Amino acid sequence: MTTFASVFAVLKPVLTKYANRLAVKADTSVEYPLVTKSASPFQQHKGQPLYFGSVRLGKAYVSFHLMPLYMCPVLAKSISPALKKRMQGKTCFNFKADPEPELIAALTRLTEAALQQWSEQMWV
Repeated sequence: MTTFASVFAVLKPVLTKYANRLAVKADTSVEYPLVTKSASPFQQHKGQPLYFGSVRLGKAYVSFHLMPLYMCPVLAKSISPALKKRMQGKTCFNFKADPEPELIAALTRLTEAALQQWSEQMWV
């Protein structure tokens, strides 16, 4: 039987791979957010780091947020159809059971592309 804790454990490594290039804002059994190490270049963020993404264990599902999807719309075109079925809003993917290996692979590729986009923009 799949638990949300096991779903969280499967999704978290997709982001932990980037902990050396980004800053870990929290690392708990229910939350793992990454932000930029430097201040945001956008005035509305008032010098705070940019939120890159997170894995969060909720009551009804485990969510994987990837903020570059909002800021770099070209990334959204590369979302696989299977992964798109998990999408809630513009930047969030919800999972109630352990994702299949192909979904993890698609999410990993998308996260890598997102970091690449932000690197090209010099936000990371």
